[in-house]
Amino acid sequence: MKFVDEAFIDISAGDGGAGCVSFRHEKYKEFGGPNGGDGGRGGHVFAVADPNLNTLVDFRFSRRYDAKRGEHGMGSDMFGAAGDDITLKMPVGTVITDAETGAVLFELLTPGEVITIAKGGDGGFGNMRFKSAINRAPRQKTPGWPGEKRNLKLELKVLADVGLLGMPNAGKSTLITAISNARPRIADYPFTTLHPNLGVVRVGPEQSFVVADLPGLIEGASEGAGLGHLFLRHLQRTRLLLHVIDMAPFDEAVDIVAQAKAIVNELKKYDPALHAKPRWLVLNKLDMVPLDERPARVKELVKGLRFKGPVFEISALTREGCEAMVKVVYQQVKAQQKAEQAPEAVDRRFAPDAE
Repeated sequence: MKFVDEAFIDISAGDGGAGCVSFRHEKYKEFGGPNGGDGGRGGHVFAVADPNLNTLVDFRFSRRYDAKRGEHGMGSDMFGAAGDDITLKMPVGTVITDAETGAVLFELLTPGEVITIAKGGDGGFGNMRFKSAINRAPRQKTPGWPGEKRNLKLELKVLADVGLLGMPNAGKSTLITAISNARPRIADYPFTTLHPNLGVVRVGPEQSFVVADLPGLIEGASEGAGLGHLFLRHLQRTRLLLHVIDMAPFDEAVDIVAQAKAIVNELKKYDPALHAKPRWLVLNKLDMVPLDERPARVKELVKGLRFKGPVFEISALTREGCEAMVKVVYQQVKAQQKAEQAPEAVDRRFAPDAE
């Protein structure tokens, strides 16, 4: 299925039905009185966070969603039926924004969470509502209220515990294949990854975390260079960033330190909060570096970056060092999860008895 993380839709809740003017007409009932019923409520438009979805592709090709209007009131004290509601299934992590103002309206962060994104209009009053001691034959009625109409922008930010970032061909796809159940495309050329890949890393029984592999970043990504800038938003909800560095580039003249600094600068330009997230170094492809040269290269890189956090020396291809890294990463993710209060699924639809 094609990965789509942005879409625009137009939604319209149903209008309320009009009230009715009617009087009771029965044999031997000369003054039957008013019996016009109210109009029905228009249909609401709901959104539900579906954990089985991971793309907004359905909304790319179907942009218009209209709920049914409420039925008009009728005589004999009959109220109009409410219009049918619409429920739109969206991936967990979807941000719903007003397309005209840019204001964030809702965020679907918890599986099963339900929200009302457009409220149906209330039905109008029939003439039986206006009956009183001094107005025994009212001929007033009110029309139904219009339903809400909105132009929305849907933006998906994947929910992953750990995000992999680095230059193209740094070995991120090979790494996520080695440690998780994800099977992204792998090839010996840059920009093999064209969309985010999510994988579940199993550490032990009931011990796991989710890792996201994004397209490689290059210098100028925050201004639109390359592909990675299109997916930087997916790192904003991660708890930990693993900066994957290629320790054996094809071109020996490449300055690895300068490339690593460029990635960090792009994060800072795109979002200072993203730059402030915990970031660990993963030095990959060490199987291609002679054993006697490894300590010097690693020391030179860490010193050039002035990095003081955890550093992992691995080979994603041979899986050397991967198991030890996964265990440490899991402990970090678990500690952050305990520090955060996990939200519960919320049903924010209108209660039937409140309408």
